[in-house]
Amino acid sequence: MKILVFFIVSLIVVSCGNNQKEPIQKLISQKINSSIYGNTNFKFPTISESARAEVIHWGAFEDFEEQAKTINGNNLEAIQTKSILMVSHINSLIKKIPDTLNTPLIFSRVIVVKTRTQLLNQEVNKAHFDSVRLQDDFKEMNISVKNLFIQINEKFEKDAVDLLRVDSENKELVLQKQFLDAVYKAELEDQNKK
Repeated sequence: MKILVFFIVSLIVVSCGNNQKEPIQKLISQKINSSIYGNTNFKFPTISESARAEVIHWGAFEDFEEQAKTINGNNLEAIQTKSILMVSHINSLIKKIPDTLNTPLIFSRVIVVKTRTQLLNQEVNKAHFDSVRLQDDFKEMNISVKNLFIQINEKFEKDAVDLLRVDSENKELVLQKQFLDAVYKAELEDQNKK
């Protein structure tokens, strides 16, 4: 009988102790869920018009760009959702890079973005994540996306400069040909006069 009473009292004490821990755990998880992560002041470069005309044909680029620009400054649940979407979008981007964008520099930047996005996704989906590490992962992911956008813009700037150079070289060749034709014509006229 004493054992039964002792067992019942122990059960009541243990169950009452759990009730006190539950509100604390709920409060901690509410605080974590309401915390804001990422750098809300981080500015991504704007994709130039010539680059935009090409990346619009690059599968999920616009969706990836939207997620990358809006993932900063959200709570944990939103970041978890957005990071999963970003990983999905970057995987789609790697599978089919358009020929105009398929350069070693852009490909390497896409690989770095993929790695940084996956690291962010892993950290944010851990049961017990480190908020300092999460902020570092945000910083690295933001920088990698920024570098990708810069590289895309630089590629199209370089293409425009190359096109101008080719045009000016062609104009120079036309002028040289016209000059040589004029000299040749003048020599023929001189020979015909003699």
